[in-house]
Amino acid sequence: MVLPGRAMATFRLALIQLQVSSVKSDNVTRACGLVREAATQGAKIVSLPECFNSPYGTKYFPEYAEKIPGESTQKLSEVAKECSIYLIGGSIPEKDAGKLYNTCTVFGPDGTLLVKYRKLHLFDIDVPGKITFQESETLSPGDSFSTFDTRCQLLVYPGAFNMTTGPAHWELLQRGRAVDNQLYVATASPARDDQASYVAWGHSTIVSPWGDVLAKAGTEETIVCSDIDLKKLAEIRQQIPIFSQKRSDLYAVEAKKP
Repeated sequence: MVLPGRAMATFRLALIQLQVSSVKSDNVTRACGLVREAATQGAKIVSLPECFNSPYGTKYFPEYAEKIPGESTQKLSEVAKECSIYLIGGSIPEKDAGKLYNTCTVFGPDGTLLVKYRKLHLFDIDVPGKITFQESETLSPGDSFSTFDTRCQLLVYPGAFNMTTGPAHWELLQRGRAVDNQLYVATASPARDDQASYVAWGHSTIVSPWGDVLAKAGTEETIVCSDIDLKKLAEIRQQIPIFSQKRSDLYAVEAKKP
């Protein structure tokens, strides 16, 4: 996801690594409290993790799902306006017309819902002896891209990697995407709960366009912050001008609408 931003040369990004419990109201209350704390630290863009108001698991999605707008997203709208920040609402289980989705909402500094994104590529995994998990058992995939105008070269991924894919792929993918797109990349994970049916890896991370890890959490509930320097990004793109060397005569990216 590409995030909104004003024409600021430098701004602070914060990731909320939330300890998700089985009580939805507590999750939402604690999330909003941590968003406020991040704002007091100067953050202008704040992201929550994937599935922040519900335990992550196919058996939980039907029980915790809600409409959008709904109780959880209304609280996000209010805290975004209160703190005058851009708030990426991680994701929540959404119910609509008899289907369930893994949905991310983004709110502007005035509390306006800027975009709603339903996860397109559901997470199904079967690694013998390690982990089997299928979002597609209960969730439906989204069917459209969700975009909005931005001047901010930043990719933020609310995610919930596990104890198998986390150590193998979490940081590797972030650093790879940062380098090959010459962008800042951030990933917001839930905190780790070893007693949960699905154990999240944690380690929310912010990576520079050069591939350097600027900030990284451990496994506990915390706030990860880093200043995003768009001047530095422009310098890197000038030093290695990969975008001016694209062969549009040979290939292109095409978006197909359903």
